Amino acid sequence: MKTTFTLLLTLVGIFNIYGQEVTKVDQPLDYVNPLMGTQSVHSLSNGNTYPAIARPWGMNFWSPQTGKMGDGWMYTYTAERIRGFKQTHQPSPWMNDYGQFSIMPITGKPTFDEDERASWFSHKAETAQPHYYRVYLADHDVTTEITPTERAARFRFTFPQTDSAFVVIDAFDKGSYVKIIPGENKLIGYTTRNSGGVPDNFRNYFVLVFDRPFTGLGTFADSVLVDGRLEVQADHVGAILGFRIANRGDQVQVKVASSFISHEQAELNLREIGDKNFEAVRQEGADRWNAELGKVRVAGGTIDQVRTFYSCLYRTILFPRMFYEYDADGNVIHYSPYNGQVLPGFLFTDTGFWDTFRALFPFLNLVYPEVNQRIQAGLVNAYREGGWLPEWASPGYRDVMVGNNSAAVVADAYIKGVRGYAIETLYEALLKGSNEAGPLPAVGRAGAAYYTKLGYVPYDVGINENAARTLEYAYDDFAIYQLAKALGRPAAEIDRYRQRSFNYQKLFDSESGLMRGKNRDGSFQQPFNPFKWGDAFTEGNSWHYSWSVFHDIAGLAKLMGGNEAFVRKLDSVFTLPPVFDNSYYGFTIHEIREMQIANMGQYAHGNQPIQHMIYLYNYAGAPWKTQYWVRETMNRMYLPTPDGYCGDEDNGQTSAWYVFSALGFYPVTPATDEYVLGAPLFKKVTIELGEGKTLEINAINNDDSHRYVQSLRLNGHDYGKSYLKHGDLINGAVLDFNMAEVPNTSRGTRLEDVPYSLSLEK
Repeated sequence: MKTTFTLLLTLVGIFNIYGQEVTKVDQPLDYVNPLMGTQSVHSLSNGNTYPAIARPWGMNFWSPQTGKMGDGWMYTYTAERIRGFKQTHQPSPWMNDYGQFSIMPITGKPTFDEDERASWFSHKAETAQPHYYRVYLADHDVTTEITPTERAARFRFTFPQTDSAFVVIDAFDKGSYVKIIPGENKLIGYTTRNSGGVPDNFRNYFVLVFDRPFTGLGTFADSVLVDGRLEVQADHVGAILGFRIANRGDQVQVKVASSFISHEQAELNLREIGDKNFEAVRQEGADRWNAELGKVRVAGGTIDQVRTFYSCLYRTILFPRMFYEYDADGNVIHYSPYNGQVLPGFLFTDTGFWDTFRALFPFLNLVYPEVNQRIQAGLVNAYREGGWLPEWASPGYRDVMVGNNSAAVVADAYIKGVRGYAIETLYEALLKGSNEAGPLPAVGRAGAAYYTKLGYVPYDVGINENAARTLEYAYDDFAIYQLAKALGRPAAEIDRYRQRSFNYQKLFDSESGLMRGKNRDGSFQQPFNPFKWGDAFTEGNSWHYSWSVFHDIAGLAKLMGGNEAFVRKLDSVFTLPPVFDNSYYGFTIHEIREMQIANMGQYAHGNQPIQHMIYLYNYAGAPWKTQYWVRETMNRMYLPTPDGYCGDEDNGQTSAWYVFSALGFYPVTPATDEYVLGAPLFKKVTIELGEGKTLEINAINNDDSHRYVQSLRLNGHDYGKSYLKHGDLINGAVLDFNMAEVPNTSRGTRLEDVPYSLSLEK
């Protein structure tokens, strides 16, 4: 009996720890785990994230560095040693970094070598928050703390008593420079290391100001230390600054800032810190994060659900990052990665539209439209300076991924009411990008001549991932069509893009019921394996890309044999075995492995092409299946832990899917004013929309066993549709969900209840 009673108490305790309901969130920052997704390797991504210690959308991030110089996996959770603390602008390990340098406190023998200076550390002695990082470096008996602003940061090093305390500054290789100014306790320098997308004059200039004099100093050039030398320029340079620590626990503090413009501008960027001490900067960062995260308040979920939500929301408001600065008069200026000049105006970077057009940018339009207004103004500048809109910017044009998805990013913002920038210039850019191949295959449209003539990019003309390009171009044409209507463009122009929006039909293979590559002569590719990744598709197979008709699901369902056949096809994605053909790549890429191990059939949520698919049941009269699979995906695929994602997080997109889905709706078709309904995760959500307006979402009886929408009321009135209008939400609204244990198979099933499809347009 005693044993049974003890076991009962233990189970109750476990429930209280892990299953208790959060009824109110006062400080959302407290629920964020920046280490979510950091337990990743090249062959298997659980997020491929690093702990970004930053301000929202900040120009500079900081991260502990466990990987070697140049390693895109700069921080991995399973690593045991830290080599330094790196200023980073890395959007993902696959894109790697630019504008990077590191700072490392050490004791004992002065060394510049990244392996020799590295120190063992433990997550038990590590604190990671968006605005603050702290870790104990065991080999040096030093505690490092970091708290950043948008373009600057404060460091605090707590040393043991020693005459041999040092701070190493590593400007990295590929061309760098440092200069020590002892009379000002200062060091300046620059780094040029990058991964592409920069002009020849690219430099990241930095300045460090210490709070005490140096007791020794020296500079390194290509691993050779020269004591007393103040200035050096070479392939790989750095500096080592010595300090005498009289008492254990004494601290060395340093202010650091950087600029892509000049050393003088880096000094100006130190104004973000000014005379504020470490704790003041830290509190300012906490306040800023709480303000931005607090625009979405959730309640009535488990601790893990709340932690996952705010950890995802944190990732959603990191990218794209600011790439602009303020001059001495407070004017906005930027170094252009497109032409190498310093010019006025906003600029943002480090985002790939192939990923983020789907949910990240629609989320900005709903909750942070003032930020996207600046991003759109920055896109105007990017086009004027480079001649093309970037599809993947880091910091300038990068040749990666497919599509012309800037069209969706631009159109969705304008259609959702974002204003205050040169939309006519952006429309001009969209027309150019839709009809021409750019200077790189990933800029403009690769295969544009074929697409405009044939309506598709052929399989047999040497253009890879041609079917994916065709499907995305057709949707991008739809986005241009929508924007053209909103801008009142000529009727012939509007009609041309409307007709091109139907080009997806040219790739539909009625024999397999799937999308398939097509040759120049009109015949389908042979042989055809719908489980083959790559080849005609991008990081997926035909089972993933066949749903990439965001704008005309009714038309797609008709091609597949009608709504019942369409629903069966959707069902089969989850019931098919996770088989694959990796012959295009010659090895099993991590995206394939992540699908294989997820135990969800062919559903590959860890990559973007299929993430919207779950919501498509709404278009075919089976919305309860969306409600089931949305909750299953949130439950199975996301945790607030180092292995908490099911694939690449990708600059906020995979996080934005979770955030939207937790709210109860999702933007299947950016460039329309609709969100497709799922089912909310929490009992209550309040979203601040500005000007005192709020969107309130209630689902009082919501829990994991009550995941189906029995009924919905919008502003007190019964609402039977399976979508919501942006215009109905943005001015303030109240959504009252009544959740049930069993599906309501009649709600949202009428033709007039289904979301927008181009084929149904009147």
